[in-house]
Amino acid sequence: MGVLQKSQTLTSSENPEKVRMARYALLRKILLGFIVISVLNLAISHLFYTPKMWSLGKRNRELVLKYGILQDRIRTLQSRIDEVHHRDIYVYRALFSVDSLSLNGVYTPYPDSKYASLQGDEYSSLMDKTWRDMDALARSTYAASLSLDELQIMAKNKENMSFAIPAIWPIDRTQLQGFYAFGVRSKHPIFKTRRMHKGVDLSCNRGVPVYATGDAVVQMTDEGMRRRGYGRQVLLNHDFGYKTRYAHLNKIFVKKGDRVTRGQIIGEVGSTGGSTGPHLHYEVIYMGRNVNPVNYFNKNMTSDEYKQLMENMKYNTDLETE
Repeated sequence: MGVLQKSQTLTSSENPEKVRMARYALLRKILLGFIVISVLNLAISHLFYTPKMWSLGKRNRELVLKYGILQDRIRTLQSRIDEVHHRDIYVYRALFSVDSLSLNGVYTPYPDSKYASLQGDEYSSLMDKTWRDMDALARSTYAASLSLDELQIMAKNKENMSFAIPAIWPIDRTQLQGFYAFGVRSKHPIFKTRRMHKGVDLSCNRGVPVYATGDAVVQMTDEGMRRRGYGRQVLLNHDFGYKTRYAHLNKIFVKKGDRVTRGQIIGEVGSTGGSTGPHLHYEVIYMGRNVNPVNYFNKNMTSDEYKQLMENMKYNTDLETE
């Protein structure tokens, strides 16, 4: 009995130790398996495409393709906007005789900081260029839209503008006796120096009617000085940037604030102010600058009449001081 009990006690004390050792061995095998699997997975991912990597690569290729298509569309749209901008400047605005729309900074690129979040990626250059092109397109579209809105307003006033622009002779051409040109004179008749002649002089008899060359409002009338300057004169404001001056008049038939229409008689030819003979000094002023009235006479002249006028033009006048 004593020997049997002792044998049973030794067996029960050895079993827990063996169980722990078996557990440790199993754990080592599991850890070693994980390590082997991880190493194999890492090696395979570097040497071979996994299904996930293949899927990601496919998506990246699709994105690159879509960016390429987007860039083509941006270039096409930018080309169309450039065509609109060209017509805006050289056709539409030339038709209305107005300057191109000026928007400060609209064509200035955005700072690089706006695109900083796109950096640090394999596809950074592609994304950066695309977004910069899109922003440039948006700015161009905005400028074109504002310009066309302005032109639309001008188009609504086109009929009024056509009547307002100076487009007829200020006197009856059959009464014309001499024509003296716009520009720098070689010798002023009184001061004997080179001076700018801001209009044209139309020599004719005293009392010849003077006509408004376009619809306008009388901005100013002036009796002037007796022997200097413009003498009796009328200044008409036609709007749309145009004004006309009629000087050295004998009589004035309108007053400040009157609205006149093209062809309406506003005075008579005279020789008041700095003048040495009866004539009309006529100016066309556009956007604050004196321009050559001959270019407006041509609107109602045949090419032969215009050619004859240019051939007969005199550059030395003995009529006035202005």
